[in-house]
Order: sequence, then structure tokens, then C-alpha cells
Amino acid sequence: MPTVHLRASLPTVDAIIALLPKGADLPSGIPWDAFGFTGEDGQVAVVPSGDAQVTAWVATVAEPNAEQQRRAVAKGLRAVPKARTVGIDPSRLPEVDLGALAESAVLTAYAYLEYKGEDARKKTTVVDTVTILTPDARKVAAKRAVEEAVVVAEATCLARDWVNTPPADLRPPAFADAIKAAAPTGVRVTVWDEKKLARENCGGILGVGAGSQAPPRLVKLSYAPEGAKTHLALVGKGITFDSGGLSLKPGASMMTMKCDMGGAAAIVAATTAIARLGLPIRVTAFACIAENLPSGSATRPGDVLRMRSGATVEVHNTDAEGRLVLADGLALAAEAEPDHIVDAATLTGAAMVALGTRTAAVLGNDEELENRVLAAAEVAGESMWRLPITEEIISAVTSSTIADVRQHNPKPHGGTLYAAAFLREFVGESSWAHLDIAGPAFNDGGAYDYTPAGGTGAGVRTLVRLARDLG
Repeated sequence: MPTVHLRASLPTVDAIIALLPKGADLPSGIPWDAFGFTGEDGQVAVVPSGDAQVTAWVATVAEPNAEQQRRAVAKGLRAVPKARTVGIDPSRLPEVDLGALAESAVLTAYAYLEYKGEDARKKTTVVDTVTILTPDARKVAAKRAVEEAVVVAEATCLARDWVNTPPADLRPPAFADAIKAAAPTGVRVTVWDEKKLARENCGGILGVGAGSQAPPRLVKLSYAPEGAKTHLALVGKGITFDSGGLSLKPGASMMTMKCDMGGAAAIVAATTAIARLGLPIRVTAFACIAENLPSGSATRPGDVLRMRSGATVEVHNTDAEGRLVLADGLALAAEAEPDHIVDAATLTGAAMVALGTRTAAVLGNDEELENRVLAAAEVAGESMWRLPITEEIISAVTSSTIADVRQHNPKPHGGTLYAAAFLREFVGESSWAHLDIAGPAFNDGGAYDYTPAGGTGAGVRTLVRLARDLG
């Protein structure tokens, strides 16, 4: 990841990203018509310049907000793919968000090269230094804004790395070890193995992991700064690979299923960032980790699992496994008596049917908390949209004839709502919001703006922003 500097004047660099608001006068001496550049939002013109090899002129709206500035920097960086040292010149903008510029630079420069050969690595140009031009370069507030933005961006990239790791190399015990290794000073990590999970009656996590030779894990992270007045619990779905279990997915549908631990990656990475930033909020995070595979020991449709909460669940579809591991995590979170619980999960394909692949669904039992999540997402630059948990769906969840709760929707509609209604059964009276990040957690298309192909780190920036707002 690149280092980010603030300077009052730009050094000699490979490329300059110059941000230009719509309506601004274009610099003279450049044949703009030859580039087809009219200054409309999102246009980029790469122009040979003086000390730098090129200048990428990036047009924005008249008064670009933080997210538009992030996207403009990303467009500029993607227009100069051979640059290792980059300068960002935002001096023509009416108002500059230094944190947004720094965050975008780190997120856009991200590259996952762990499994590339030496020749491929040598051929890949990765930005290693970014310098932002600002007259406030020596001011403490400006430096702090950039440093904090880089922390959040690095946490997002950590989540991306985990999601991108091949599933054979990040099975539940390995993922638990990776979480322990990533925890910063001030975060206490506790790992429950399969024996501890059995003693603690976590039937959901055990039931999902029963078909795999790699046993499940639950990882608890605790961050409790002195003087914290608010306690936030985070819960994440950590299915390191989802074959569907005995309700087997089609082969093509398994290709991206290493991403099914994106929720756990997000809540853990967010917790590390919260601690590194020293935010004055207590956080307890639960990563619910299992591998969903078919075998002679796998959970069957028709089985009944006894959950941490004491409730019994009738299993109807082993490919709806995420809600089972989350149910145990949510019950544990509720036992900690936090002020709020937020979970993140790549939970339902129905969320993508409703909202597409770039927008997460927000559901819950506390409208005020949902509003705060949505507000945090808007500031962070992540697209989220509220969906309801309806009366009709709630009654279906408790319609099992042999258990307390029915795991899967008896009807083909409202899958995202049903999954959330199921989860609601395990939070008690706690204030709770659920983020279904099935769409935005993994980008199986081409890179765009500051979002790479593969793991995106969806949810991390929103959760850190929410913790900042609640603290």
C-alpha cells in the first residue's frame, strides 16, 4: 500500500492527478478538443506535462463532496497505470477533503499479488508514494485527517486480502489464526474451538461446520478503552467456503464462494481500525467461522439444531447456512448487553435481486439505529438501502411444526426479509441492525472507481464511521 504525504508544493512525480470542478476555466496551452475533454463530470484527459511524465485532468461536479472527490482521484489513478509516484493537486476545488483524497488513493492502489509469480509481479506497477498538494500541509488537523483516512483504507484492504485468499488457504482454523495475528494493541482476542463451541451450546456454528474436516471457530475481539460510554457489538458471518452443503450449489455458483466470509472480514477489520484510531467506544466483535461442505457427517435438511439461545431450529436448506452461524453470534452479542448490535453478512442472493450488486440492504428492529447506519454509509461512501421486516414474514419464521423456528422461507419470495426476520429471533430486546452485503462484498467484474475486482472490503468504512458517530 502506498505511503501518503502532504506537501505545500509537489515534488517531481511520475504523474499528477489534477482535479477540476465543472465550470472552471480550462488551463490554456492544451488542445482540449483533441482529447475530447469538455469538463463534464467524470471525464479524464491525460496530458504530457513538465517535470511529471503526465498530468491526468479529472473533471468533477461544480462542488464535489467527499465521495465525488474519492471517485475523481480513482479515475485519475486508473488513467495513469504506469505511475509509481503520484501527486494529487486539488487546488482548483472550492473545498478539499484531504481524508477522502488519501483514502481513495490507498483503496485505488490496492493490488492482490500474493499468488502471482515473480515475473507477473515485476510487470505489475503498484503506486508506492502519493503526495497531496495543500497549503495546510503542516497543520495538525490536516495530518490527522490523512492519517485516520489511511488507517480506515488499510483496514478495508485487510478485509479485501482475506476475501481474496483461496479458500483452501483460509479454512476456519487458519482464518482464526489470521485474525489473532492482525489484532492491534488494545484488542483482546479469544478463540473458541469445536470443543468449546459444543460446551457453550453453539449448535448453529457446529451444525454448519459438521460436514468439513476443518472444524469451525468463533473468534471474539474485545476493545474497551477507558472512559467509553457506548458499547457496540459487531457480528460477522465467516463461511470460508460455501458449497451449499447437502443442498449443493451448482458448480458455477461456487466459484466466488470464498467471499462468503466477507461479513466476518468486515467486522474484524473495522474493529482493528477502531482500535488503531483510539475511538472512545467499547466494541465486542464475534466472527462466526465455518466451512459449509457436504459429507457423511454434514447437517441434513430436516435436522433440528439447538442454538446458543436455547431455541431449536428446523433446517430446511443447508445452503441457507449463514443465518445459522449468525444466530449463535447474535445470541452471544445480546448476552454482552451492548447498547447496539450490528451484524454484517453476505447473506442472501435475494438482496442482489432487490438492490443489485453494489448496494447493501439494511434491516433491523430499531429505526433510529438503522438511520444512523444509513447516515454513516453515506458519509463513508458506501451504498446502502433500507428494507422492511414485515408481519407476514415474521409469522412464517415461527411456522415450524417440530421446532421453535423454521430456518428457510416456505415461499420463493422475500428471501432477504425472511433471513433478517430469522436473525431477529436471536437478538432479544437489543437494538439491532443487519447489513446484507451479498452484492457489494465481491466484485466479479472489472475494477471501477476505487473498487477493485474481487474482494471489496464492503462494510468496513461504514462500521468505523458508525463507531465514530456513536462514540
